[in-house]
Amino acid sequence: MAKQDKQFVNDIADINTDFAQWYTDVILKTDMVDYGPVKGTMVIKPYGYAIWENIQNYLNKEFKKQGVQNAYFPMLIPESFLKKEAEHVEGFAPEVAVVTYAGGEELNEKLIVRPTSETIICAMYSKWIKSYRDLPLAMNQWCNVVRWEKTTRPFLRTSEFLWQEGHTVQASMADAERDTQTMLKVYSDCLRNLMAIPTLTGRKTENEKFAGAEATYGMEAVMKDGKCLQAGTSHNLGQNFAKASDIKFLNKDGVLEYGYSTSWGVSTRLIGALVMVHGDERGLRLPPNIAPIQVALIPIASKVDGVVAKCEQVQEELNKADIRVKFDNSNNTPGWKFNEYEMKGVPLRLEIGPRDIENGVATAVRRDTHEKLQLHLNNIVNEVDDLLKDIQSNMLRQAEDNLQSSMTETDDFNTLVDDVNNRKVVLAYHCGDPECESEIKQKTTITTRVIHSYDDNHKCIYCGKKSKYRVYFGKQY
Repeated sequence: MAKQDKQFVNDIADINTDFAQWYTDVILKTDMVDYGPVKGTMVIKPYGYAIWENIQNYLNKEFKKQGVQNAYFPMLIPESFLKKEAEHVEGFAPEVAVVTYAGGEELNEKLIVRPTSETIICAMYSKWIKSYRDLPLAMNQWCNVVRWEKTTRPFLRTSEFLWQEGHTVQASMADAERDTQTMLKVYSDCLRNLMAIPTLTGRKTENEKFAGAEATYGMEAVMKDGKCLQAGTSHNLGQNFAKASDIKFLNKDGVLEYGYSTSWGVSTRLIGALVMVHGDERGLRLPPNIAPIQVALIPIASKVDGVVAKCEQVQEELNKADIRVKFDNSNNTPGWKFNEYEMKGVPLRLEIGPRDIENGVATAVRRDTHEKLQLHLNNIVNEVDDLLKDIQSNMLRQAEDNLQSSMTETDDFNTLVDDVNNRKVVLAYHCGDPECESEIKQKTTITTRVIHSYDDNHKCIYCGKKSKYRVYFGKQY
């Protein structure tokens, strides 16, 4: 059986030499996802969807603390809606899917399958907002969107994916900016507290901002291969969409003015980030707070009297404490189960056999460190709870260490290119000129991620002109 168990693990590509294949192997072999029948689509299987549900549960609570209500808006958007905001339609034109035929006949107006919902939500807001008393208006929807990507990879970039998109309207630019910043912090706290992922947050450059926004703020997670993943964005739309959709309100002075809107979202690509930040050569490693299964309970010599009964008792105690536990009493061997749950990233494994029962203990194995411990059966809930908290904290520390080791800074452009190609994220001064930034991207495929700080006392790393800010450069997913 040892040979079979070893093959079970070695079936994953090497994380250090073929990171892309390792990622694909892990998400498929852990039963998180499968390829859909339409090119570029994915089927999220229950284990992967359970992770998404935990993200939803966390964010729904945080959204509601901010006064945001959930709603739902149509998937089909009249083409004329998209055309109202010129910069917006130009930004999404290459990615949209268009419906031209329905109900057995050609449509009088083409319908866009939503790539995002600013235009249709703003159209509805324009009906509902009449006075300052109607503000602020804050809604969120959990839905799918379609963006016809040329190159796809499950969770990271697919033609259809799941996300949430929140949309607020405020009476002032200052209030809209506050919303934008608040939601970015909600996102970064979610990744840190739930997923044990530290992020780089800040404003995006003009080249990288959302089409039609006044300002976009991003949240970047750094993967183990040194590439950046845009994990979430929050946009201050100013009055751009309000003017396009005629969102007006009577202010306190009785004057009619346009509202100030925001939009913000995260998607199922967070699951991809989770895999690539925490995974190792054995497969997934899931922080306990987000893991669908926090404890895998494995009986040893299950046919011996009392073993199954004790496992069921422990399972019941853990369930009552809201600890997500799976008691695996299947016919698979213990060795097979060890490998299965290790690959699936379950944070803690408990083994209970006749000798354990005799000694009043359960054998625990941590997924994060592979450390083996003895837990007391008469205090199993408290000791498991303490271990899960420690695993969560340790995985955050490990991710923070990886982030710090991925960071560097330089004033020399050739060094920047070499460092980024060697799996680094580089902090450097830039002039802020969109043409200069585009030239860097065209020549090197290196992009700006988020602005670190504003500084006009240095020279641009590429063109030598006066700097505007320091910005993180890196390769992106």
